[in-house]
Amino acid sequence: MKSKLYSYWRSSAAFRVRIALNLKGMDYDVIPVHLNKNGGDQLSEAYANKNPNRLVPLFDDGKNSLHQSLAIIEYLEEIKLEPALLPQSPIDRAWVRALALDITSDIHPIDNLRVLRYLVKQLGINLEAKDTWYQHWITVGLTSLEKRLSSDQRVGHFVYGDQPGLVDICLVPQLFNALSAQMDVSPYPTLMNIFHECMKLPAFINASWEKQIDAEGLNPTVPPQK
Repeated sequence: MKSKLYSYWRSSAAFRVRIALNLKGMDYDVIPVHLNKNGGDQLSEAYANKNPNRLVPLFDDGKNSLHQSLAIIEYLEEIKLEPALLPQSPIDRAWVRALALDITSDIHPIDNLRVLRYLVKQLGINLEAKDTWYQHWITVGLTSLEKRLSSDQRVGHFVYGDQPGLVDICLVPQLFNALSAQMDVSPYPTLMNIFHECMKLPAFINASWEKQIDAEGLNPTVPPQK
């Protein structure tokens, strides 16, 4: 029985899990959950019965149902050891996890669709102010990551060495968001070099927005690699 991934094409969290599944070479079906139509499929009782937090992704392998992208990715790492998404040494594993959390805990949640929707619909923030909020927190997060990675000896073609792993899985969806918002990414040469390396790989390409069965619109414009 194929695993099921409840996903939305532009969801950063679902994007992460799609990349991880692809890197691990695992077969799965995508079950689209549209986050905008009809007020949001994720808010329906049918979906809430599967995932009470009413978010994507949700991963179901027929025996177990898991939510939260990092928990799902760690589960995949434990049930299929190769290729490894985490380093071997405890300190490097902690370093990688900390960088992943910089993205998934500090940048993404406050720029999430439901947060932006609440700013506009409940708090009456205008669209210009909403965009300012969105770009501010992405800029803060990416600036920190660039500073950390630009001089760290562990960085290779990817964040940790020359094989893609957990941080790359988290970084690429966040950069898709920045590019879609037409943000200037020139201050982040290290991050963008890693992004370009990732986007040469089928696992990342096939997980990207335009490759999804529920995709709408165009892929963000990606500046050429320097």
